[in-house]
Amino acid sequence: MLKTVAKSGFNSAIKTNFVRAMSGTAYETLAVTQPSNFVTRVELNRPDKFNAFSNALWTELKSCFDALSENPDCRAIVLSGAGKYFTAGLDLKESLTWAQQLADIEDSARKGHFLEKKIKAYQDAISSLEVCTKPVIAAIHSACIGAGASLVTAADIRYCTDDAWFTVKEIDLGLAADVGALQRMGKVVGNQSLVRELCFTGRKFDSKEALSFGFVSRTFSSRDELIKESIKLAEEIAIKSPVAVQATKKNLVYSLEHTNQEGLDQIREINRLNLQGEDFVAACIAQATKGEKPIFAKL
Repeated sequence: MLKTVAKSGFNSAIKTNFVRAMSGTAYETLAVTQPSNFVTRVELNRPDKFNAFSNALWTELKSCFDALSENPDCRAIVLSGAGKYFTAGLDLKESLTWAQQLADIEDSARKGHFLEKKIKAYQDAISSLEVCTKPVIAAIHSACIGAGASLVTAADIRYCTDDAWFTVKEIDLGLAADVGALQRMGKVVGNQSLVRELCFTGRKFDSKEALSFGFVSRTFSSRDELIKESIKLAEEIAIKSPVAVQATKKNLVYSLEHTNQEGLDQIREINRLNLQGEDFVAACIAQATKGEKPIFAKL
């Protein structure tokens, strides 16, 4: 029989468990809240710096998404930004601190070792959204620059405001983007000519253009509406079977890098176990009888 949580006290029980699971993690650059049952909102929270990527933000992004990936009280995540911009990209002033560290290293091999670790840490921070077992909805307002463009390509779904704009800015800083835009943007958009134009020039593209070529799936007139609809979508996902949702994300991500047959083989391996579970039976009964929607147990 499907295990459920009694409706009375459901909100408080989940939120209490969520707070307990996230306690001990005091984020300097992120605000983490639970606006609804099984829905987590992660907000980039450096508004005075336009949510630019500091060393702390890189580190905390990975820590946060790794924790949420394992947290049974989280089933869907909304990623947003506080203040005027979603993000201004790399914090150039703070980057000078590690640039000075690099300058203090005389040996070229050791310089390379230093940069290898730094770049890998930044890449892993962005990839933590993709690696996270829970669907991630990026709710983007105003500017989404540089590392921000890479960040949202690692999300599962992208919504934005009408005034949002994007740029793969790294080319104007004298370097190739190295934290995900070059690897993921073409797969998101499916137009190599356009992606190469955007990455070679660093030009801005607005919400209307982003919607036209599929970089975002919906646009909204205001930030408030954007957040409201993003949370509403997360709520819709969160009431589904977490077994089914997480298996779906796992196979979608896997299939991007593998043949159709390899993707089919992987989902067959997953479902030969999942189809023996209680979620499948309960969902089928509810659909067949048009009865009350089941409340699925934590995973």
